[in-house]
Amino acid sequence: MSATERPYAGIVSRTVALAIDAVTLTIGFAIASAVFGLILSLFTAVEVSSPAAVLGAAAVWSIVVGGYFVLFWTFAGETPGMRLMALRVIDRAGDPPGFGQALVRLAGMILAAIPFFAGYLLILIDDRRRGLQDMLAGTTVVYAPTTIVPAAAPAPAPGQRVSPAG
Repeated sequence: MSATERPYAGIVSRTVALAIDAVTLTIGFAIASAVFGLILSLFTAVEVSSPAAVLGAAAVWSIVVGGYFVLFWTFAGETPGMRLMALRVIDRAGDPPGFGQALVRLAGMILAAIPFFAGYLLILIDDRRRGLQDMLAGTTVVYAPTTIVPAAAPAPAPGQRVSPAG
């Protein structure tokens, strides 16, 4: 099945994938922040609730989230949440988006969320189920074909004869 023949992903599977990614990012960032804060508290007297510390953490969080999505889309065509939901983001040629396209798609996701997530509702009415981010970046989210690896036949026991017919 070619990239153009794959069924387009709907809003529910895309939302679940995004939720999986959000949980993954939140748990990972919370653990990393706790470890970093503990190490920092051992060597400095930094006040973690100061405005500078909060703004710094927010900036780092934004960079981590942006990098997560852009890098996964660019190199794999899918995030871990998308992989679990068997989704893939592709460009017009059926390939993962390039770095620039992924950046535009990320900016489009932010813009789509600003007016009460109205940019995501376009998925419900577009014939290729594209949201604002996909329209801006020239991408589409499709269901990825799942490959099933056949189970290997059990090995014959020592001394057992194997018939040629299998």
